[in-house]
Amino acid sequence: MLNAFFWGFVATFSLFVGGLIGILFKISKRPLGLIMAFGAGVLFSAVAYELVYKSLETSAKGGVFLFGILSGAVTFFMVDLLISKMGASGRKKIAGSHPENMALPIILATILDGIPETLVIGISLLTGGKVGIGILVAVFISNLPEAIAGTSGMMAGAWKKSRILLLWLFIAVVCAFSSMAGYALFKNASPSVISFIQTFAGGAILVMLSNTMIPEAYEHGGKLAGIFTVLGFTIAVFVGVLEVLAV
Repeated sequence: MLNAFFWGFVATFSLFVGGLIGILFKISKRPLGLIMAFGAGVLFSAVAYELVYKSLETSAKGGVFLFGILSGAVTFFMVDLLISKMGASGRKKIAGSHPENMALPIILATILDGIPETLVIGISLLTGGKVGIGILVAVFISNLPEAIAGTSGMMAGAWKKSRILLLWLFIAVVCAFSSMAGYALFKNASPSVISFIQTFAGGAILVMLSNTMIPEAYEHGGKLAGIFTVLGFTIAVFVGVLEVLAV
C-alpha cells in the first residue's frame, strides 16, 4: 500500500512543481495554452491505452465497459456541476482570478480531477506489482499546466505564495491516498470490477478534458493547440510502447 501511496504522490507532486513554476516565472497565455493542449493529448492517450484498452483486456464484457465509461462521465459531470456552483468553475482558466475565499471550492475541484487518475495508478500496481508508467507520466505532465494556470489565478487574487504551495502539496497528499485506496480496496477484486473502475475513471477524465482543458488550450493556444494535443498523444503512446518492450 505504501508503494501505491508513493507513486500516487509522485504523479501529483507535479501540482507543487507547477505551482512553483507559476510563482517564479511569468508565463504568457499562449505558451500556457499550448502546454495545456500537450497535457490534454497525454491524458487522451492514457485513457485510450492505459484505461480503456487494458479494461477490455481485463474483461471482454462489453456491458461492463459501457456502464463504466458512461457512469464515470455522468458522475464526474454531476459532481463537477455542484462544485462549479460553489465558485470553482474557472479553476483551470489561464486568465482567471481566484480570491482566497475560494480556497475550498478550488481544493475540492482539483481533488475531483485528481481522484480518477490516481485511483487507477494504485490499481495498475495490482498487475505484476509495477506501476503503469504510461498513466504515471500522463498524470504528472497533465497536472503541470493545471497548477501553473491555477497559481496565476491565485496570484491575481493576492494569495500568499506559501499558502499556494501548501495548497498544492495538500492536494498531492490527498490524491496519493486515493492511489493507495485504489490498491487496497480492489486488491482482491474480480476482473469485471477492475474493468469497471478503469473505464469509470476514463469516462470521468474525458469529461474533465472536454469541459476544462481543451477549451482553454484552444482559446489561448489557437489552432496550434491541435498540433500540441497530437504531439502529447504521440509521445505518451511512445512511452507506452517502450514500457511494453521493456517487459
